[in-house]
Amino acid sequence: MAAYAQNDLTAVIEADRAHLWHHLIQHKPFETVDPRIMVEGRGMRVWDATGKEHLDAVSGGVWTVNVGYGRERIANAVRDQLIQMPYFANSAGSIPGANFAEMLTDKMPGMTRVYYTNSGSEANEKAFKMIRQIAHKKYGGKKNKILYRERDYHGSTLATMSAGGQLERNMQYGPFAPGFVEVPHCLEYRAQIETENYGEWAADQIEEVILREGPDTVGALCLEPVTAGGGVITPPDGYWARVQEICKKYDILLHIDEVVCGVGRTGTWFGYQHFGIKPDFVTMAKGVASGYAAIACMVTTEEIFEMFKSDASDPMNYFRDISTFGGCTAGPAAAIENMKIIEEEELLDNTTAMGARMIDNLLALQ
Repeated sequence: MAAYAQNDLTAVIEADRAHLWHHLIQHKPFETVDPRIMVEGRGMRVWDATGKEHLDAVSGGVWTVNVGYGRERIANAVRDQLIQMPYFANSAGSIPGANFAEMLTDKMPGMTRVYYTNSGSEANEKAFKMIRQIAHKKYGGKKNKILYRERDYHGSTLATMSAGGQLERNMQYGPFAPGFVEVPHCLEYRAQIETENYGEWAADQIEEVILREGPDTVGALCLEPVTAGGGVITPPDGYWARVQEICKKYDILLHIDEVVCGVGRTGTWFGYQHFGIKPDFVTMAKGVASGYAAIACMVTTEEIFEMFKSDASDPMNYFRDISTFGGCTAGPAAAIENMKIIEEEELLDNTTAMGARMIDNLLALQ
């Protein structure tokens, strides 16, 4: 390995070019141009290997660094925790794991249980597996279908891509897992019909799919509170209230994917909290620790939790699942400090104020 020189990153760039497979990018241009390497971040700004300064308007490129770069208190908390106890499988608990679970559920009335994983894709898969296991526990395995929405994104594994509503992301990666069924999007800009209350109409299209598939076969509906990568689509008025009503009517579990929106990005702790709905599952990742450590969570209710401990004599009764790196303690240690920063610096209020400012500036261009 070539020696690293602070002011000369030529060797690093060549090592990157020769050995690294970057995400979401075509590598052919790197045969003639250098790959971009980011070397430093402070606040909302990052610097690349050429010394060029960038304003990071997308939090690490994928909506992750919610509290900004250079937070020493998060780094110090992670360091201290790694020295004391870096890892143990989550079949046992940890001090930061228990403390963050309490902090998190305090922000989520009605939700009581936290299952740690290492990515948003994995968190969503845990919810899918619980939904499928509940189908076997309560409905003889029949109520197993999971509905997802056109334009929504839930991850890059084969199971989460099976619930992926973005065609281009899925092309060439099939065949996919059975039992996932798409429902129409709710984007008003490309409205499917002209009607007085488009939000309620769009939600009613979900009911149409449920009736077509058979309500006794549909176990859950998985939606982003605000569609993120599929267009940053804010649901129309009336949409979420009607969605909740439909789920209750047909005994369908509601799974909210907060991987992008969660932990303050929309001005509330979670996007669903804007709409007064009560989910059965909430998944989150990116902003949970702002990228300072890898952590994702699947959060659910006590009612769901009780289903998996109702008969200790049955070896199939509990959730027979593990996430190896869900036992890492750096994640919850970072998440605790991340949440404290958001509270102490009133970043939720700042998000709301900056959002209003941006909308006003955009409207001024009309």
